Amino acid sequence: MTAFRVVRTVPLAVDEAWRRMTDWQAHARRVPLTSMAVRTPGPTQAGTVVSARTALGPAGFDDPMEIVVWEPPADGGAGRCRLEKRGRVVRGWAEIRVGPADGGARVAWIEDLRVAGLPRLFDGVTADAGRLMFGREVDHLLRVRPN
Repeated sequence: MTAFRVVRTVPLAVDEAWRRMTDWQAHARRVPLTSMAVRTPGPTQAGTVVSARTALGPAGFDDPMEIVVWEPPADGGAGRCRLEKRGRVVRGWAEIRVGPADGGARVAWIEDLRVAGLPRLFDGVTADAGRLMFGREVDHLLRVRPN
């Protein structure tokens, strides 16, 4: 498996950082050639299935993920969401953690994945690419907008 972690501290309330990080449609807005769909009726909870589709024309693959832990922040505390990746191409898990930090929220995106057919020799490159791609995604989702 290829593990990586992205951590950011932002001047947002914990609840707002959580809302942004778990806005599944917003995740696809910045990822090229990718769309997101929630496959189960709301509200989001353990058992919800979210699927990312990456495609160029007819060629592509689905990355279905089931939420197995759904613990939104309460009373200013921390929240955690764990997704199990159950696709044919991408397997593993991702976890979103949001908690209080001085003046805002601390957000962590932690992922451990395996890409089908990719030799373990490429684990380091895959982890670096994941950190770069998801780091940009987290930055975009948490971008503080001027009033």
